[in-house]
Amino acid sequence: MTLQKIKEKKAHIGIIGLGYVGLPLAIEFCKTGFQVTGLDIDQEKIDLLSRGKSYINHISGANIKHLNQECKFKGTTNFTLISNLDCILICVPTPLSKNREPDMSYIIATAQKISPHLVKNQLIVLESTTFPGTTQEVLIPALEAGSELKANKDFFIAYSPEREDPNNKEYSISTTPKVIGADNAKSLELANAIYSSIVNKTVLVSGTKVAEATKLTENVFRAVNIALVNELKVIYEKMGIDIWEVIEACSTKPFGFMPFYPGPGLGGHCIPIDPFYLTWKAREHGITTRFIELAGEINTLMPDYVIQKIIFALNREGKSLKNSRILLLGLAYKKNVDDTRESVTFKIMELLEEKGAVTDYNDPYIPIIKSTRKYKKFTGKKSIPLKKINEYDCVVILTDHTFYDFKAIEEHSSIIVDTRNACGKIKSDKVIKA
Repeated sequence: MTLQKIKEKKAHIGIIGLGYVGLPLAIEFCKTGFQVTGLDIDQEKIDLLSRGKSYINHISGANIKHLNQECKFKGTTNFTLISNLDCILICVPTPLSKNREPDMSYIIATAQKISPHLVKNQLIVLESTTFPGTTQEVLIPALEAGSELKANKDFFIAYSPEREDPNNKEYSISTTPKVIGADNAKSLELANAIYSSIVNKTVLVSGTKVAEATKLTENVFRAVNIALVNELKVIYEKMGIDIWEVIEACSTKPFGFMPFYPGPGLGGHCIPIDPFYLTWKAREHGITTRFIELAGEINTLMPDYVIQKIIFALNREGKSLKNSRILLLGLAYKKNVDDTRESVTFKIMELLEEKGAVTDYNDPYIPIIKSTRKYKKFTGKKSIPLKKINEYDCVVILTDHTFYDFKAIEEHSSIIVDTRNACGKIKSDKVIKA
């Protein structure tokens, strides 16, 4: 029955968590002709959507108005509506605790909200990135605890890791292959049917654990390679070699090399977090993930490396870090987005202020800092206009937004610490690479 509804686009889709993963999914399913209900615990998001406004920079207001006016979309905080849905996609956060252990509270809380309203033949898919075994060991028990129904018998469960890359112009949801894993043939069939309606290619794997491990492996791969180039950056600097020039030359090899680039530290919702899910789960099996942990250690130390570069830059100008005014360019974790999740700028701002510096930031996409789990003390801090750049003792480039005119920034700055090679083509004694 559910399969036929999906094929006829009569299935009612529910998406829990209307953030950087869930909202684009809602838009994609609506465009394809499905009726979609978006559920979130944040009433402000629901209110903005109902007014046709977007709270994510790269998703236009026109897209949201299209949801409301021409698509079958409803945003709500009312989880009793779960019983009206055929397919439920869970896209909630999975952060790390202070001890770098997986925080399953969002998944568990979501399951607890869902379970009293479960009905037979529903499909539930977890998209949140997590450790292998989460679907079987965390999600299913939490769902069954509040319901008389049994997973993969009365309702169906699958795991399909999100592969969202905010503001990627080359790859969208529809053009990015979708990995799907389930521990039951019917669950896999249903999940494949629903995702096949919005993506060009699905990749079916043998179980939920394999799908969960796929997402972790993708991000461990990136974290380890970024750690490698970060370490090489420090080594080559001592030798008087520019790592960026080396990478550019290496990239001309048509096989056996994939470029990764150094930076001030890791940011975003995946790379700084996901490897530690695997590290935590591996310990349960008596295995130490030395390679992954070493990569994490290198990447975690990069903000301290940037601080040392700032101190060096100020010393060269006859100034100390204490009481110096520092302008940080870029709060987003990557260029041309308004996403601050795990942004390294927060850590660098914190380190600078602990050492007595006075910090401000500029980011055209983030006019004011909203409350975060780790850096609540910066809530309400506002982006400083670039016209004031000459008032600062040092400018630190942390996000290379294409909005920035780096030549003009170089001309009006006293000294620049560049962590992104944004000024790589500018020959200036003012620029210090970090």
